[in-house]
Amino acid sequence: MADEKKPNAITRFVRETTGELKKVAWPTRAEAVQLTLIVLAVMAVTALYLGIVDEIALKLMNLALGVTGA
Repeated sequence: MADEKKPNAITRFVRETTGELKKVAWPTRAEAVQLTLIVLAVMAVTALYLGIVDEIALKLMNLALGVTGA
């Protein structure tokens, strides 16, 4: 009983992580590409929306403060 060695934390972590990764349902390449394109499209639309809102807010602030040109 004294000779039994418990696996150290790193070994146990690697073994458990490998076991969990085998259980993952990985997407196919086509699914990954499709989901990536969706994320990029949503990011582009969000960036455009925020850019427009920022420009409108800037113009309103300049109008409120009486600032001309910038």
